[in-house]
Amino acid sequence: MQGADQGQAADLDGEDLRIGIVQARFNADITAALARACLAELEVLGVSPKHIRHVTVPGALEVPSALQAMAESERYDALIALGCIIRGETYHFELVANESGAGVTRVALDSELPIANAILTVENEAQAWARAEEKGRDAARVAVEMANLLEDLT
Repeated sequence: MQGADQGQAADLDGEDLRIGIVQARFNADITAALARACLAELEVLGVSPKHIRHVTVPGALEVPSALQAMAESERYDALIALGCIIRGETYHFELVANESGAGVTRVALDSELPIANAILTVENEAQAWARAEEKGRDAARVAVEMANLLEDLT
């Protein structure tokens, strides 16, 4: 049955899904734009605002801890990580980018809960702005699609 799912459209029906969003406040204007686009797309996909929990944390390194708490609550069908890490003049960029990404992945695998990772890692603010809206929408679509897929697979 190899390839049986090829060509099937993604299931983007968000009705009855419960979604948790963790947004880093560092680079707040950009992460707010990510959140606005994400929330608007979740609405388009049929996710009820009453089924969305949106919290903020100081920065990208704190995102995985909040995601883990949400995952452990067993109240969500999918989670979304929002943040923005802009390269500076020190090694700190690599540390934050690598550790936040690894943390998000670890929570997803340990909890068996889909997490859409929309933590931008960019060279400069212009790149962040160029990606914020589309990445926010993408995160919503990924969360809904993966929640539905994992429900079908289990």
